[in-house]
Amino acid sequence: MSSRIHHPGLRAKVMSADEAAAFIEPGSTVGMSGFTGSGYPKAVPTALAERIKAAHARGEDFQINLHTGASTSTEMDGALAEADGIALRTPFQSDPTMRAKINSGDIEYIDTHLSHLAQTVWNGFYGPMRTAVIEVSAIREDGTLVPSSSVGNNKSWLDLADQVILEVNSWQSEDLEGLHDVYYGTALPPQRKPIMIMDPADRIGQPYFECDPDKVVAVVETHAPDRNSPFKPADADSIAIARHLVDFFEHEVAHGRYDEHLLPLQSGVGNIANAVMAELVKSRFKGLTAFTEVVQDGMLDALDSGTLRLASATAFSLSTDKAEEFNANAGRYRDKLILRTQEISNHPELVRRLGILAMNGMLEADLYGNVNSTHLMGTTMMNGLGGSGDFARNAFTSFFLTPSTAKGGAISCIVPMVSHVDHTEHDVHVVVTEQGLADLRGLSPKQRARTIIDTCAHPDYKEQLQDYFDRAMRDSGGLHTPHLMDEALAWHQRFIETGTMRQG
Repeated sequence: MSSRIHHPGLRAKVMSADEAAAFIEPGSTVGMSGFTGSGYPKAVPTALAERIKAAHARGEDFQINLHTGASTSTEMDGALAEADGIALRTPFQSDPTMRAKINSGDIEYIDTHLSHLAQTVWNGFYGPMRTAVIEVSAIREDGTLVPSSSVGNNKSWLDLADQVILEVNSWQSEDLEGLHDVYYGTALPPQRKPIMIMDPADRIGQPYFECDPDKVVAVVETHAPDRNSPFKPADADSIAIARHLVDFFEHEVAHGRYDEHLLPLQSGVGNIANAVMAELVKSRFKGLTAFTEVVQDGMLDALDSGTLRLASATAFSLSTDKAEEFNANAGRYRDKLILRTQEISNHPELVRRLGILAMNGMLEADLYGNVNSTHLMGTTMMNGLGGSGDFARNAFTSFFLTPSTAKGGAISCIVPMVSHVDHTEHDVHVVVTEQGLADLRGLSPKQRARTIIDTCAHPDYKEQLQDYFDRAMRDSGGLHTPHLMDEALAWHQRFIETGTMRQG
């Protein structure tokens, strides 16, 4: 495995994960690689979790503050959460154990726009970063680092940390080299300069991370796969949502708002995003581009079919089978894929200027188009905001997608008022459920409410929503945004008390 480590000085720093984990001190802030289950360190976090458990058994306090790119996996987030080893976590997570401890108050969690985190760490809002633990796929002779399957915030963590631990993972394909575009031109105000990306295919950086070899205190060799949650086959609801979107794209082309290549696509993670790509592959559209956060299974299929000519992202989020397939054929994607730092992949100015079509999931939307992406019943954190705000606020068209009901129909995903607001009505252009697509552009609040009820609500809840809206109109005298304030969140309270939002 040392064939992946070509720098003599860094080869001399190879050690075990247990030895490397000993460099991480209690109470310190640590930046680790990883974005949606790809490119995270595989060995050191697990060794650190064991070290923390041993310290707790001796009655010693041992926790760290942890920053990453986004979510990671059970080997990292899960192991450290299970060990009670995390005091503070940013900016996004999806591990069940960590989620439970966030919601119990055992872990402080700051839900952050993904484009913002590196800047706030650079500004010192979280204090100094002591250690960076970064997975790479190789170390070159000159000491530069070949990134692995995610870039995320790694460039910033390598720059900011006092000391660096590298994991060199030989499971990652050697053909990843050349796929990355690591940009070193970002700066803090007032030194910022324009970012010269005019097309998702433009490269403005270099294929490698830079890191002073003297900062590296340990190198750990691994051979372990990325572990992403498996995707379910597209169900009827996901396929219906995807078809509504493709029909809408056709409509926009016909009206001259998009051209035959649409505009660059962004899609969040999940089964609906894969279903959208599958329907696009079946459509007449070819030569499209993506400027997004993650490359999922469906996006690779779209690249293979010619539906996409290029995808720009910061990480992969592939099923086990698709990850193995990609690793075996990574070289053929070198001209079709670019992995960038998330400061660039999620950059609001680029999203606005390139004119992104942003498609993201949600938990619920209300009658006026406000969207909740993060909180169950207003108080319980699910995963986090992720990059949806970076894209939705600045998109040419922002889409929010969800089945119309959840929990076997006990929850309506269209409600009178959302229990938590992540995206205000001003940033939500289109709402899509399996029932239909509500184009909210150019509509007043009351017009939006009628459209959402008519097109997106499930039949089991449509009459209930209409009744609420009619009474709100009557009792408020038709105010700008009619609400019954004593009932606006009653649907959520009814679910908490009875297990359903349905009226008796």
